[in-house]
Amino acid sequence: MMDMQKKGLSRRGFIKTSMVTGGALFLSGKLSAGSADFHVGKIREKKELFAGDPILAGVSDIHLHAAPDSKIRLGNELEFARAARNSGYKSILFKSNDFSCHDRAYLIRQVLPDFEVFGSLCMNRVFGNKVNVFAVSKAIATTGNLCRCIWMPTQDSVYQNFRYHGTKDGIPVLDENGRVLSEVVRVMEICAEKNIIFATGHSSPEESIRLARKAQEVGVKKCVITHANSGIWKMTYDQIRQCFDLGAWIEYSYITNLWGPGTGLPDFERMSDTEFADFVRIAPERSIITTDLGQTGMPHPVEGMRRCILALLENGFSQQQVDYMVRTNPSSLVGL
Repeated sequence: MMDMQKKGLSRRGFIKTSMVTGGALFLSGKLSAGSADFHVGKIREKKELFAGDPILAGVSDIHLHAAPDSKIRLGNELEFARAARNSGYKSILFKSNDFSCHDRAYLIRQVLPDFEVFGSLCMNRVFGNKVNVFAVSKAIATTGNLCRCIWMPTQDSVYQNFRYHGTKDGIPVLDENGRVLSEVVRVMEICAEKNIIFATGHSSPEESIRLARKAQEVGVKKCVITHANSGIWKMTYDQIRQCFDLGAWIEYSYITNLWGPGTGLPDFERMSDTEFADFVRIAPERSIITTDLGQTGMPHPVEGMRRCILALLENGFSQQQVDYMVRTNPSSLVGL
């Protein structure tokens, strides 16, 4: 990317060239406007889509879902890692709501030794009915030291269960008085000691602010507020600024601009690129952008990231601002 800038290629010219190339692929039948052509059975047939792409050079996407998982996924971790590497990515980090994936990252690196692949751990019910400190301690001790993020409960969070099902079942992060639970504090301490990401998961905006405040007290340097632009977790600008003031990083996931009617996630309201830009414009230097993709019926994560970058440039972001959010910040958070 920087070499292209040195040669005098303007941002607008770069976008125009990239879009012409994408349009040519689409017209030739090699690229679908939707997601139907990206199901698992055809990923291997579309390797040409994942050949070095200057738009994607140096990208780090640190929120991806892939098989093996307890849900059907668009592709498996090795396929996604190959596609990302071939497209010019610097690194990826996988997330599974139910299983560890840092151990599989170690195996993927044996196959792709020239590519940075990481995993993470989510504190969902598969590890017990409360945040499991022992599981976290074993994750960070796993061969390869590749667990770079601990997520608070996601699918099993109390907040999500309440909003979607009207019950208060789930794994709590706060006690009845709104204090951060001791086991959560201990996980924060482990993340601070190992200098890895502590992510708020599917906590409510208010819970996330409390978690960010406690993380700052504990000394966590990499507290990430999970997809602050997404669905029931969407924060107000004031809430986001509170998190910045508490030393947290904000994650924005571009999946919000790709789901909706006619996709694999039809029940969610699609966000416009303008609204997405308004979110990420708050403080690019303290923000990261991920795709949160990997679901069936949705675009391939590499294509989703490409669309996101083009949308940001079209909405007036400088190349430096984009670099902060999809390259510098996420790669720094995983320890590169």
